[in-house]
Amino acid sequence: MSTTESGLPIEPVYGSEALDGWPAEERLGEPGGYPFTRGVYPTMYTGRPWTMRQYAGFGTAAESNRRYHQLVEAGTGGLSVAFDLPTQMGYDSDAPVAAGEVGKVGVAIDSIEDMRVLFDGIPLGEVSTSMTINAPASLLLLLYQLVGQEQGVDGTRLTGTIQNDVLKEYIARGTYIYPPAESLRLTSDIFGYCRRELPRWNTISISGYHMAEAGATPVQEVAFTLANAREYVRAALSAGLDVDEFAPRLSFFFVSRTTLLEEVAKFRAARRIWARVMRDEFGATNPKSQMLRFHTQTAGVQLTAQQPEVNMVRVAVQALAAVLGGTQSLHTNSYDEAIALPTEKAARLALRTQQVLAYETDVTRTVDPFAGSYAVESLTDELEAAAVELMTRVEDMGGAVAAIERGFQKDQIEHSAYDVAKQIDGGERTVVGVNRYVTNDDEPYEPLRVDPAIEEAQADRLTALRSARDGDTVGRALDELRAAAAGTDNVLVPMRAALAGRATVGEVCDALREVWGTYAPPAGF
Repeated sequence: MSTTESGLPIEPVYGSEALDGWPAEERLGEPGGYPFTRGVYPTMYTGRPWTMRQYAGFGTAAESNRRYHQLVEAGTGGLSVAFDLPTQMGYDSDAPVAAGEVGKVGVAIDSIEDMRVLFDGIPLGEVSTSMTINAPASLLLLLYQLVGQEQGVDGTRLTGTIQNDVLKEYIARGTYIYPPAESLRLTSDIFGYCRRELPRWNTISISGYHMAEAGATPVQEVAFTLANAREYVRAALSAGLDVDEFAPRLSFFFVSRTTLLEEVAKFRAARRIWARVMRDEFGATNPKSQMLRFHTQTAGVQLTAQQPEVNMVRVAVQALAAVLGGTQSLHTNSYDEAIALPTEKAARLALRTQQVLAYETDVTRTVDPFAGSYAVESLTDELEAAAVELMTRVEDMGGAVAAIERGFQKDQIEHSAYDVAKQIDGGERTVVGVNRYVTNDDEPYEPLRVDPAIEEAQADRLTALRSARDGDTVGRALDELRAAAAGTDNVLVPMRAALAGRATVGEVCDALREVWGTYAPPAGF
């Protein structure tokens, strides 16, 4: 008998007996109704397709701005910003630790001046923007709000998402700054601030994607993501927020792999689990608080540098799985991303893949096409049961943060990654072009590269900014931020004042580092 990525059995044939157990209305419901197994909206894509995003950002703000205009002209429905590593870690481009990394994996943003350039000519009142940023998410959101105000766009009109999921950084990715408790404090402050200032903004995108890219199985991806989500809800409740005030703005972020059937089941199971957690555990009564709305990105870890054109097929299958699973927005990877930053042609083709699915196939003509499939319904039930069991193990340890401190999630994911690597190396798992159907005649490929002169140019911009601004005003604003961080006031208010006065990302993060300290993982973690 074969098994899924999560080790669940796949039967050669399924019949109606696979669906015995609990009533269909409790398991499925109707589209747009509890427990949202069949989708969070009654009409899903029959009214309009998902939001088509393309993750982009590299080099300078000016270069990234040009790419955004190209994507908008190509028909993308929403922007998705990639930030470079120094920005993700809260360092300015001229910090010694940033050397060699400026503009490499995303765009360098050091101050409001960079943010203005990044969105020059982009109507922020009309475009939805997703920003993949975690530890310094509050800063980038405030810079976006300030630039929107300069465009004449009130915060009530701004729409988009900040990832803001720092717990998964301790598990799988490592771009954390502050200790977990202080990180959760900052997340709660963002929830409270956005409730007043940016009511249409999705304040967090709780991410399983990066855990999956690190090796998590679909069951682990769902279980650890929803366990983290529980922790964020508890933190917000502890800060005095009402569940039905902040929960409707929670969103999620998952991977979509080439294993189409299990991926569809995964998305359906995740919706059902979260609906029950929110209703039965946290007492949410607003249906929007019970909905698991999510963005999907196709699986970067499954892209290969060998025979990169084959990645076009992989991405198409992964995108189809996300659509059949009911995603709200989707990013399709470019076929050349295993080699370097995507070229303009490859990024356009990735977007065209989504457009073909939306406008040339019939998958948007009916809601939840796999509903009632013996195989998918059975896989959905089994995946849900396995994920709930793993979530219970995390709860028994005291919750996600306590489990993180013990290294539980990281250890589980690393074991899964090791098993997959062994299967590929041993030939038990086929990767086309890598361990089967290998050729030695790949055509030469000229990747897009980042000019190393960008680092010097960003440093020059920072020098000019610091000499031109009012240093006393910035100093006072940073002092007010430190005081708020040491107390209980919402830190985003003085943070916004500091950024408006042209404090840099690094200076603001350093002010919080002085008060909160930085996180150092336990020995052996």
